[in-house]
Amino acid sequence: MSERLGPAAEAGKLGAADGLVAEGGKSDAADGLVAEAGKLDAVDGLAALRERFVLDDVVYLDGNSLGALPAGVPARVQDVVRRQWGELRIRSWEESGWWTAPERIGDRIAPLVGAAAGQVVVGDSTSVNVFKALVAAVRMADEGRDEILVDATTFPTDGYIAESAARMTGRTLRPVAPAEVPSALGERTAAVLLNHVDYRTGRLHDLPALTAAVHAAGAYAVWDLCHSAGALPVGLDEHGVDLAVGCTYKYLNGGPGSPAFLYVRRDLQGRFDSPLPGWNSHAEPFGMTPAYAPASGAVRGRVGTPDVLSMLALEAALEVWDGVSVEAVRAKSLALTDFFLRCVGEYVPDGRVESVTPAAHAERGSQVALRCGDAGDVMKRLIERGVVGDFRAPDILRFGFTPLYVRFADVERAARVLAETLG
Repeated sequence: MSERLGPAAEAGKLGAADGLVAEGGKSDAADGLVAEAGKLDAVDGLAALRERFVLDDVVYLDGNSLGALPAGVPARVQDVVRRQWGELRIRSWEESGWWTAPERIGDRIAPLVGAAAGQVVVGDSTSVNVFKALVAAVRMADEGRDEILVDATTFPTDGYIAESAARMTGRTLRPVAPAEVPSALGERTAAVLLNHVDYRTGRLHDLPALTAAVHAAGAYAVWDLCHSAGALPVGLDEHGVDLAVGCTYKYLNGGPGSPAFLYVRRDLQGRFDSPLPGWNSHAEPFGMTPAYAPASGAVRGRVGTPDVLSMLALEAALEVWDGVSVEAVRAKSLALTDFFLRCVGEYVPDGRVESVTPAAHAERGSQVALRCGDAGDVMKRLIERGVVGDFRAPDILRFGFTPLYVRFADVERAARVLAETLG
């Protein structure tokens, strides 16, 4: 039962507290949780970071889809549009640092995913970067390795791209569950594409162990960090990850459609053969020569002209991370999700929902997914009542917890409104 609603729900066996909401107000159980939320918020070392965002009275638990707007972004974008573009125009490629933005912003993201400078480049979408990374990994693999393994539970686009990459490179694609990867690896394996956190369930996969298993088999590991970058420590350098990609509009709060990032481990950069060579990744981009010669370093991950407006909005958004420890973010994330599971266990009628998110901290990302038969309608009603999560077909209520701005009081309120909606 413990995995159903987390370790904190054990004592209550997941049932709702008797008389959750009486006609005149909350029950004693609810009063106690409200008071506890207040105490937790009062000692939260990250509480002041909430002021760095544009927020309202809505309980926003969808930062795992789109992060909230950092307060400094509007003014920065206005400057980019009015002064850098409006006044300096073409001069801004040099004078405003537009040309170097992909690497500069990549270096800003690097410590958030455990990478040293010079290995992360920002640009294009996650999908495009998955394609670059996976094809490049296959091209680096030894001759005779004709199979690609892909996470069978992956986000659909990753699967689509892996299938296309396999066709284009003449490899066979084999979907396997992450837990089955070690036994599925073999002499034929060229590359493995895995998600660090399952987007449906919030399950955190064992990146160090799986990467080590891939390397032991002589293959290359490609990780999708969309649901972990900015939410928990990743340790790309520490664990020897070969290639990684991630979006920036979730826990990094870069804005809708903000450019993704690509990580290429330093010792592999000279062998990184991008399937999308563009003039921006040329050793002499303004030489305009017909023959392609790749630049050195992470620049090889670039393709065409950067999306300057979105990229510089992202750069401004990343300033909210100044002085923030990813380890502290992770600690609060676990505390928030523990408290949410506990509140749901106290408030929600017994048997009405079931957690599909692992109870164990080592296996949990920064979201909680609850299975509920009428999840689509329930989420609509939650949103109408000021609690914003999202719905994943066919029956998943998904709640993302961004520790930079989510409060324990928000967590208690979300669970209470969920119970009232389900009641």
